[in-house]
Amino acid sequence: MPGRPEWQFAALLPRAAPMLATFWWILLVLRGLLPAAFAVVMGVLVAAVQEGGSLAGPLTAMAFVFVGLQTLSPLHQVVGKNLGSRTAAWLYDQLTRLCVTPPGIGHLEDPALTTDLGMARDFDLGITGLPLSVSMDFIAAGLVEFVGGVAATIVVAFYSPLAAVVLAGTWLSTHWLLRESAIWKDRNTDEVREAQRHADYSYRIAVDPPAAKELRLFGLGHWIVERFAARRRRLHDLRWEATRLRQKPVVWSLLLIIGANLLVFALLAQSALNGEFSLGEVVTFASAAVSTSMIAFGGLSWALDGAAMPVVAMHRLQQTMARGGALSAATGKLAEVPGPAREIRFRNVSFQYPNAPHPVLEAFDLTIPAGSSLAIVGQNGAGKTTLAKLLCRLYDPSGGSIEVDGIDLRDLPPASWRQRLTAVFQDFVRFEWSLRDNVAPAGDASDEQILAALNQAGATHLAALDTPLSKAYAGGTDLSGGQWQRVALARALCAVQRGATVVLLDEPTAQLDVRGEAEIFSRVLAATRHCTTILISHRFSTVRQADRICVLEEGRVIELGTHDELMALGGRYCTMFTLQAARFVEDAANSQEESVDVLSQRSGNSRPGRSITTHR
Repeated sequence: MPGRPEWQFAALLPRAAPMLATFWWILLVLRGLLPAAFAVVMGVLVAAVQEGGSLAGPLTAMAFVFVGLQTLSPLHQVVGKNLGSRTAAWLYDQLTRLCVTPPGIGHLEDPALTTDLGMARDFDLGITGLPLSVSMDFIAAGLVEFVGGVAATIVVAFYSPLAAVVLAGTWLSTHWLLRESAIWKDRNTDEVREAQRHADYSYRIAVDPPAAKELRLFGLGHWIVERFAARRRRLHDLRWEATRLRQKPVVWSLLLIIGANLLVFALLAQSALNGEFSLGEVVTFASAAVSTSMIAFGGLSWALDGAAMPVVAMHRLQQTMARGGALSAATGKLAEVPGPAREIRFRNVSFQYPNAPHPVLEAFDLTIPAGSSLAIVGQNGAGKTTLAKLLCRLYDPSGGSIEVDGIDLRDLPPASWRQRLTAVFQDFVRFEWSLRDNVAPAGDASDEQILAALNQAGATHLAALDTPLSKAYAGGTDLSGGQWQRVALARALCAVQRGATVVLLDEPTAQLDVRGEAEIFSRVLAATRHCTTILISHRFSTVRQADRICVLEEGRVIELGTHDELMALGGRYCTMFTLQAARFVEDAANSQEESVDVLSQRSGNSRPGRSITTHR
C-alpha cells in the first residue's frame, strides 16, 4: 500500500467495509456539491422572481437542496461512526494476525518495532488520539469542504474562467505558504512519539493495578500525577509547535486573499454595472466565489493525520513483523518427531538478539540424554532463558545447531516439535478463563486428564473446573501467585499426558516457599519419569534433585555433573550452593530463635542470657 499516509488510509476503508465505505464516499460527495448547488438554485430563483417566471421549479429544487443540507450531515455522521468502528476492528484483526502468525517471537521483542506496535495497538483507545469512530466525522468535514470548494470553483469558471483561476490559485497558495510554516506538518515526529510514550506510560502506572502497591507504599501518588501532567504538557507543546501559524506566512496569506477577492468582486461589480450579468447570475457568481474559500488553509482535517498514522504503522509492521518472527523453513526430512529417544544436543550454538551489542551464547555445547533430568543454574544474564527460547524454537540459533536424535530442529516443522514439548515459563500466562481452560487451553484434554494434572501439581483444591479465575466475572475467584504457579505446572503436566516428552521448567515455582518448591518438583519428576526434563532455577534445594546439573556463565558451560560430583569439585556450583545453604540455615536458626522468644513471652519466662521488658 504505497503512497502518502492519506492515500493509504483512503485505500484501507473499502478493504475494511466495502459497502459502508462506498456509501460514506457517496454521501461525502453529495454534501460537498450541495453548497454549489445552493448557489446555482438561489441564482435561478432570483432570476425567476426578477423576470416574473414560474417559481415552482426553482422552489422545488431549493427544497431538495435545503433538505439535503439538513439531513445528509447527520446521516453521514452515523455512517462515518460505523465505518470508523469497522475499520478499527479490521486493523485490530490484522494486528492480531501479524503478532501471532509468525512461528518465532523475534518480531515481538525487537526494540525497533516498539513504536509502531504501540501505535497500532493503542490507536483506537483514546490514548494516542481520537478513536477512529470520532475522527471520521472530522475527516469528513475537511473532505466535504474541499469538495465544496472545488465545486464552487467550477461554478465560478462558467461565468469567469479568470476569476476561477485567481480565486482557486489564491486559496491554494495558502496551502503552500502555511505548509512552509508547518501548520499542517505531520505532528507525529520522533520527538512527539517519544513524548507520547512517556505520557502514556505515566498514565498506565497511575491507573493499572500492578503499580498500585508501590505508589502508595513509597508515597508516589502526587509525584506520578505531576509527572503525567508534565509529560502531557510537553506533548501538547510539541504538537502546538508543529502546527502553529507563523507570523510572516499568515500576513502574506491575508494580503493575497484580500487582494484577490477585491480584484474578483471589483470585476464582478463592473460586469454587473455594464449589464453583462443579470441579478440572478450575480447572486450565483457571488455565492460560488465565497464558497471557493472552502479549499483554503489545507482543506483536510488535522484528524486525518492521526487516523492515517496507525495505517502507516500497520503497513510497516506487515513488511517487518513476518520477517522478524520468521524461522528457517523446514526441509521436509520429517513431518513428525517421535520425541528424543537418545539425546538433545546443543552443538556449537551461538545466539545474539536483534540490535544487541553482544551474543548471549557463543560456541555453546551441551548434551542432554533422553529420559533424564537436567538443572541449569547461573547468574542472571548467563543465557538460561535464552536456551529455553531456543529449545522451544521461538528463535533459531545464529550459529550452530540444536539436534534431537541427530536431526536439526530447523529440519522440523515448528508445530510438530512443539507438540512434543511443554514448558512453564517464569512469566507464564494467567488466562482469565475457567480452571479447565487454563489447564487445557486448546480444549483437547478430557476432564480426567485435567484432574490428574491438577492432582500432580497439588492444585485440585483451588476451584471447580468451570470457575473463572478472575473476580471480574460472575462466580470467579482470584488466586495467589503460588496457586497460579501450580495451575501453570498442571498445564504442562496435562500436555505430558497428551504426548509431550520434553518438559522445560523456567523458574516454575519462584513464588512458592522452599518446601513447597521441593515438594512440587518431586511431584513433577515423578509424573515425568519417562520425559526429558530441563529445570532452570536459582534454588539449589530443588536443583540438587536433578540427575545432572549444568552451570552457565557468560553463555558457556563451565561445570557439568551430579550434585555430589560438583560439590566434590569445589568450583562455582559448590560456592553458590554453600552460600545459599548457609543463608537458609541462618534464616531457619533465626526463625527458631524468634519462635522460642515468642513462646517465652507467652509463658512469662525469658531465655537465659536474654531479657524481656514489658511496658504497661
